[in-house]
Amino acid sequence: MNSSKYRRSALLREILMIAVAVVWCVPFYFLVAVALKPDLEVFTLPVSWPREMAFENFARAWEGTGRVTLGGALLNSALITVTTVLILIAVGSITAYVTARARAKTSEWLYAFFVIAIITPWQMAVLPLYATFRQVGLVGNQIGIVVLFTGLLIPMAVFLYTGFLRALPVDYEEAAEVDGASRLRIFVRVVFPLLSPVTATVAVMTGLIMWNDFFVQLIFLSGSAVQTISISMYSFVGEYASRWNLVFAAVCVAIVPVLAFYLFAQRHLIQGFTGGIKS
Repeated sequence: MNSSKYRRSALLREILMIAVAVVWCVPFYFLVAVALKPDLEVFTLPVSWPREMAFENFARAWEGTGRVTLGGALLNSALITVTTVLILIAVGSITAYVTARARAKTSEWLYAFFVIAIITPWQMAVLPLYATFRQVGLVGNQIGIVVLFTGLLIPMAVFLYTGFLRALPVDYEEAAEVDGASRLRIFVRVVFPLLSPVTATVAVMTGLIMWNDFFVQLIFLSGSAVQTISISMYSFVGEYASRWNLVFAAVCVAIVPVLAFYLFAQRHLIQGFTGGIKS
């Protein structure tokens, strides 16, 4: 009787999850379908699957708007995202390790400071930030965007790392300390390898934020030769507003790298949210 109820409830959950998955896949269906349509079918057959595959839409989208190619924009976005993520992982993990393992009350205040920084809307300080970055020559280049994103996202990285470290047993660290290892060596050789789940979480979350960001990149890269994927898409939509098949093809190209990275790291992402390690 109980097993029958369990099977029935499990079946209902599976049906519900399948229905949710179908709903989530609908926008991707329209995205790919419109991207593959010839110009004539976009408005005459907007819902159906294209009768003839227009793969040349992707080639035209790759060429961009003339001033900036989609390939160049992807390269700039990848460079900014990867560089910033690596800095966030290095700085965030070390800062969180000190915060989580320190016994002084100042560590709690430091942790609270990072939490407050996450919920504080930084947009209120965009004008002084822009003026400061312009004075030191960090507007309109990759270095400035990397520095800005690092400052904006380091509180999130420290918050995630600290929560994971507090749930991590200290037995391995104590054993290494007895063997005479320094704190830095303990962190590099013992602690950091155990942080791989939350490291993937930090990389995916911050990478998605940077890849999809529009406001920061529009303000600090506007008018420069450095164009990221979000700014390039903005220019692309402005030029091809009447040719939605080209716009959707460009969107497909833009989401492929981050979608592939998410699928690659999704297992570690879930482990990072649940916390801890397997005994």
